[in-house]
Amino acid sequence: MRNLIYAINLTIDGCCDHTKVSGSEEMLEYYTDFLRDVGLIVYGRKTYELMIPYWPDVAKNQSSTKAEIEFAQTFTAIDKVVFSRTLDSVEGNTRIVRANLADELLKLKQETGKKISVGGVDLPAQLIALGLVDEFYFVVHPFIVGEGRRLLEDTGQPEKLNLKLVGSKIFKSGCVALQYLKQG
Repeated sequence: MRNLIYAINLTIDGCCDHTKVSGSEEMLEYYTDFLRDVGLIVYGRKTYELMIPYWPDVAKNQSSTKAEIEFAQTFTAIDKVVFSRTLDSVEGNTRIVRANLADELLKLKQETGKKISVGGVDLPAQLIALGLVDEFYFVVHPFIVGEGRRLLEDTGQPEKLNLKLVGSKIFKSGCVALQYLKQG
């Protein structure tokens, strides 16, 4: 069974608003390496519309930095699924799913292939509450912003979720990447 992994950037005070963190070269390189183990990306509509068409355009135009282009090409090559009741169409190697979230994710996890990555805030919170997320990758940026959306505020988590730290990396920028596995 494929693992479902949740990766997100956040500030020290838990803000996960993408406009509050930096997209430095080292972060792009980290996430490019991260995506090399991913065979499918799962998003909700909001995160999909944040990422597409931005990254496919970077991959096509080739006018950005080497790290941005490499991330964009890696990201664009991966198949995507968008869970949405309102989205009418998607681009490229993406499909819309309107079916039951838990049932569809269980089917996807049972397929052969690389890991499944989920991004955003709302959809991952639902998947965490359903007990479907196996790995967590948090990149903590050295900022206290005092505002913005907080990570996992409304998961509806029925009980405490125990995690085991299995990896960490400190970046020159002061960011810290933490990798956890779900226990139990």
